[in-house]
Amino acid sequence: MPSYSMGQAARLLGVSAETVRRWADGGRLRVARDGAGARVVEGADLAGFAVERAGPHAVPEDDVPTSVRNAFVGIVTAVRVDDVAAQVEVQSGPHRLVSLVTREAVEELGLAVGVTVTARVKSTSVHVDLP
Repeated sequence: MPSYSMGQAARLLGVSAETVRRWADGGRLRVARDGAGARVVEGADLAGFAVERAGPHAVPEDDVPTSVRNAFVGIVTAVRVDDVAAQVEVQSGPHRLVSLVTREAVEELGLAVGVTVTARVKSTSVHVDLP
């Protein structure tokens, strides 16, 4: 399960790192300490908080060259897998995106609750990329 630094969590939530620190200090966002003593947010906790808060979405920093112009950086909040297909839900600020992909794609990309992805929307297709 991935964990995120305060700065990474802030970028995903579309706020400053100081805001995330205040939320953590105030008990709104659960944090832990990593091996070096730095505060981190577990991916599943961040996913739940993002859904609750649903604030402004982040913009991809190191964008992949693509013709798709609608890109939403977010966090995976649910993955439902069957024999062939999978449904992946992504929370990007106030936007909840749902993508239907193959089971193979979910496995190859390692998609799970709490993982950071970029959902790319073009016409009726949503493409999910890892950062």
